[in-house]
Amino acid sequence: MKQAAVRDAVLAWLSAHEKDMLRLLEQVVNIDSQSSDKEGVDKVGAVFRAYLERAGIATELFPLKNNGDCLLAKVPGSAGPDCPQVLLLGHMDTVFPSGTAAQRPYRAEGGIAYGPGVADMKAGLVMNTFVAQAFKEIGGNKAPIHVFYTGDEEIASPSSQELTLKMAEGAATVLNAEPGRPSGNVVVARKGGIFIDFEVEGVAAHAGANHDKGASAIEALARKIIELHALTDRASGVTTNVGTIRGGVTVNMVAPHAMAQLDVRFPIEVDQDQLYRRIRNIIEEQVPALTCGRIIKEGRFLPLFETDASRKLLADYTQAAKEVGFSVTGEFTGGCADSGFTASVGAPTLCATGPVGGDVHTPKEYCRIDTLVPRAQAAALTILTRDKR
Repeated sequence: MKQAAVRDAVLAWLSAHEKDMLRLLEQVVNIDSQSSDKEGVDKVGAVFRAYLERAGIATELFPLKNNGDCLLAKVPGSAGPDCPQVLLLGHMDTVFPSGTAAQRPYRAEGGIAYGPGVADMKAGLVMNTFVAQAFKEIGGNKAPIHVFYTGDEEIASPSSQELTLKMAEGAATVLNAEPGRPSGNVVVARKGGIFIDFEVEGVAAHAGANHDKGASAIEALARKIIELHALTDRASGVTTNVGTIRGGVTVNMVAPHAMAQLDVRFPIEVDQDQLYRRIRNIIEEQVPALTCGRIIKEGRFLPLFETDASRKLLADYTQAAKEVGFSVTGEFTGGCADSGFTASVGAPTLCATGPVGGDVHTPKEYCRIDTLVPRAQAAALTILTRDKR
């Protein structure tokens, strides 16, 4: 089949399957899949795997102990397995705790879909799945198409990061279906991130009778928070935020223990190792005396950065979008994503290619239904365009 015929057939196939996309979207949104809920994430993965296998698409499961299993789907290309692959990327986990889907399940009204994770990023996963199925049904793709589903991106991909790096090695194109920006744009650059859980130990004492014999972990934590927040430097693009704290035992006890979680964002120009050393020194500083702090858990996202190859990919996607009726440009965001990992191994990467959504990580999260098919079509046309190179 000539490429023009393949193009028309793929576009028509995707257009004809909007209702099927929405049915699958409703099914996966109504499954709780917070990053810490391995069972829930695996249920989402099982839905996608069953759908893919019914469509005749080969899948491979990567079992993980602490987080949701990863899933890989493959559609062969006519150029053979040695041809550099296209990687369609997305994550199945959300930030919402168990019970959220029952409290506010998927609903659609006025052309807008709502529900936990509907935009970030279950709609993108559905889109990727149907792009793969379109090529399975129609054929015409020279490059193999690999669709990778991860389960821990919202917590910096501690279990899936190495697998994502492996999937991206040698890829000619990476499209990460994070939600399209509310503007409709895609993302060409992102900040990196460091997420740190840390604790502070103090010395317990009666707050009235033996105050001088105690060393407050809460006081030490408060001092550290002030120092950590002082690392924010908007001129350089560094931001720090202690988002959660807890500690102490009771009001009349000098607190023997406290904990906090730190979020740090930085652009690629910043020396992340030097920044990390400053953070660690603050956390481990023994002030007041007899207190001590230590990092107990951490995760990192790498920045997504532009290259000549990624700019060519953006140009291809922009043209594809134009052909199916929408305009798009690339923009920068302070948010992190797995696209930073794929870019780090030299794979041309474009992010936020999923359906357009907004208010993510909030009860108001939404996805524009009218963008589901066009964004899928733009991804498919980008794949065909890249096949010519």
